[in-house]
Amino acid sequence: MRRLRVAFLALLWPAVALVALLSAVAAIAAQWGRVSLKYDILAQFAPFWLVGSASAAAVSLMFRGWLRGLVVVPALVGLVAAVVLVAPEFLRDTGPRAPADAPDQLKIVQFNVWHENPDPEAVLAWLDAEQPDIAIIEENSLGLQRALAAHSGWKVACRRCEVLMLSRRPALGIAAARRPSGPRAPLTRAVFRDRLGAFTVIGVHNAWPTDPDQPWQEARLARAIDETPRERLIVAGDFNSAPWSFARRRWDRAFALTRRDRALPTWPARTYKRLRWLGLPFLPIDHLYAGPGWATVSVRRGPRLTSDHYPVVVTLAPVARR
Repeated sequence: MRRLRVAFLALLWPAVALVALLSAVAAIAAQWGRVSLKYDILAQFAPFWLVGSASAAAVSLMFRGWLRGLVVVPALVGLVAAVVLVAPEFLRDTGPRAPADAPDQLKIVQFNVWHENPDPEAVLAWLDAEQPDIAIIEENSLGLQRALAAHSGWKVACRRCEVLMLSRRPALGIAAARRPSGPRAPLTRAVFRDRLGAFTVIGVHNAWPTDPDQPWQEARLARAIDETPRERLIVAGDFNSAPWSFARRRWDRAFALTRRDRALPTWPARTYKRLRWLGLPFLPIDHLYAGPGWATVSVRRGPRLTSDHYPVVVTLAPVARR
């Protein structure tokens, strides 16, 4: 029995040591995301380095002597580096809170419905049941447009835009952003009105962090926010940016709005042919920001539907006046 245990540990040790080393190298290299977008890609996957390091540290207890040391040292280094990446998301302020019975609540759905969605009717049926006041929809497609045409009950803002908005009351004004030259870029701005007055909603769909367009899109959004009164402004979309990346943290500060979601994984909601191992969502890339005039009642992830993203459902209420 002892020989069997020794043989098992001899086979297990190289794999555990490799996980510890790779997790530590990735978590340390991700720290350079502060100055390089190339290294910031590694920060997007910080939970992987955290889990890898923690798992290796736990398994290292099975080994003895120098074998344990060769695993536990890089595992602990990687664990500390990964915690440095992830911890700020859990320590930051997510804004004022409001009770469940707060008056004048506004329910918002943020949802990338996927341009290859095989059943847009299922999306609309869920929205009908959820009854949001406003839904910000990314990856609008011809299939969704056809479904909307045969579906009553929603006012549609920017029907043919890549980012459209659905609402129960019509928007007062709509604007879709364009590049300095070329086709529309995925940013839509609409003005709505409630009992307290007008407020602006901006919906966006940013490129992947590996795409050179993403910094340009973030900067453009920052300008749009600067041009809009922040007090009751709401910004939501698929940012393709995880909250532990240094780029996301920089833009959070630049927007001077409070991101109301916290580490809420929304991707992937389905498996892909080449990525069948992706069974659970692990990237929080769909976000909602709101100005100081809004308090958060609740933030939750919606169900798995026919998209590759999960929807995010956020309920806000006006900040109580004192």
